[in-house]
Amino acid sequence: MLSQQGYTVLLLARPRDNAAPEERIKALFDWLGTDGIPSCVQIVPGDLNCSDLGLSSADYHLLASRVDEIIHCASDTSFSERKRSQIEKANFENLHHLLGFAAKSRCCFFHFISTAYAAGKRRGVCPEALVDTRSFFNVYEETKHRAEKSAAEYCGREGIRLNIYRPSIVYGNSRTGKTLRFNAMYYPVKILVFLKNLYLTKNGEQSREGAEKMGISFGPGGTIHMPLRIEAAASGGINLIPVNFFTAAFSAIMETALDGDVFHITNDKPKPVSDIIHYTQKFFTITGIQAVQTKDFQSSSQNRLEMLFNRYTQVYRQYMQDERIFDNTKAAAILDRKGISCPDFDYSIFSTCMQYAEAVNWGNPS
Repeated sequence: MLSQQGYTVLLLARPRDNAAPEERIKALFDWLGTDGIPSCVQIVPGDLNCSDLGLSSADYHLLASRVDEIIHCASDTSFSERKRSQIEKANFENLHHLLGFAAKSRCCFFHFISTAYAAGKRRGVCPEALVDTRSFFNVYEETKHRAEKSAAEYCGREGIRLNIYRPSIVYGNSRTGKTLRFNAMYYPVKILVFLKNLYLTKNGEQSREGAEKMGISFGPGGTIHMPLRIEAAASGGINLIPVNFFTAAFSAIMETALDGDVFHITNDKPKPVSDIIHYTQKFFTITGIQAVQTKDFQSSSQNRLEMLFNRYTQVYRQYMQDERIFDNTKAAAILDRKGISCPDFDYSIFSTCMQYAEAVNWGNPS
């Protein structure tokens, strides 16, 4: 994206899994299908975990003399409270290392990629603005909210313009299905497929007897009936955007909004959980799954299959019951002029994403 717009991109990258920064970035561009690393992209071996970005004093000051704008998109998207210290380090403390660098550089514009869910616990409309919120569904939302506030205060004090970009839930490329990660939207679907295959791939009376104890039955053509209720909100849905829409939207806003502001990069048509269940059952030949409201879910005790599914997907349950609505007036004003729109997450896109997920074994090495 940036390389195609004439920018010189200085990419701060650290080694990981015994791979040097250059190896990691080359592998990423290979995956993207480009012919090596573009000439306008320069790798800077460093580490956001360090206050000096992992650079020598000379390299730190040299880099500072070359930077006009900074895009910060590194974060830990985990929800688990047991990982709080790790998430706070990645999403909040490391941001200050980069903000400190920005103040010492010639940076005039800081682009911070946050999340629409920094809005925290609320129902109804979430404004495209910094808001004072103290209640959150998980540590990820909390740390991104704190990071937004901190970035605004720091950039305001240092005279650096700040754009905050708030995407909703990002999935793979809507045209190819390609993605590097299979969390968020993918994970509950992956669990349903796992539960299906747990019984379809086993032969013998004992396995079939175990399936029957879970209420599972088998039909023709590999169809499996799984009696499973999934708790969902009466209104609203899951706000899903493809990564190709996000990158196009980010680029358009970055090039247009030059005064600094907050922008929701979201979908005007949140997808009801019932639709995603329908897509899942159609693609994976499953029956018996249904979306129910809380009052219906609580009217009878959970069966064993429901308890197992809920145990695996606990951290995502709130997003299946989400009733937050993200105002995107400012972002839409820019994107409409550019002819950029978010595609509806229909069955065609779902099946494209699932075909890719299965082709790469959900990101797990064979």
